[in-house]
Amino acid sequence: MASVVHAGGGVTPLAMAKLVAFVVPAGLLAAAYGFQYIGKLPPCELCWYQRYAHMAGLAFAIVALFAGRLPDRGRAFVWLAALGILASGLIGGYHAGVEMKIFEGFTQCTSGIAGGTAEDTLARIMAAPLIRCDQVPWSLFGISMAGWNAILSIISALVVLWLSLKQPRTAR
Repeated sequence: MASVVHAGGGVTPLAMAKLVAFVVPAGLLAAAYGFQYIGKLPPCELCWYQRYAHMAGLAFAIVALFAGRLPDRGRAFVWLAALGILASGLIGGYHAGVEMKIFEGFTQCTSGIAGGTAEDTLARIMAAPLIRCDQVPWSLFGISMAGWNAILSIISALVVLWLSLKQPRTAR
């Protein structure tokens, strides 16, 4: 408990960083799975990549929560969690760019059907992915799920890093 509460009686910045590093990927993963299973919006390939990064961040955050006895009190695991959260945000930014047609997505995500014989076109249609990365299945205020993930994840990762580097205030 000594690593959570400092002499002034409040929560230490590192403890707050651990909490944010846990809550953000857990919440965003819960939302993603909620959209998938409750909202019936299956994920595309880039959505899965964002989830994998959040899963890694969440795993490191859980280790950080229980690493209070390490010499760095789990700070290195907090940084790794922030890196996972940041990676998900950057992938989300790329995904949002693919949705807005700023970037060209992966072939398996954005394959188009153009030209060729009728048989070739039919073969491409049958081989095309069911879920396309360049389509926005849901948005709020004109921002897609990938865009929201980018915004929330990048800001949260920076907050986690800032909190993990901040020194606790000393009692006066």
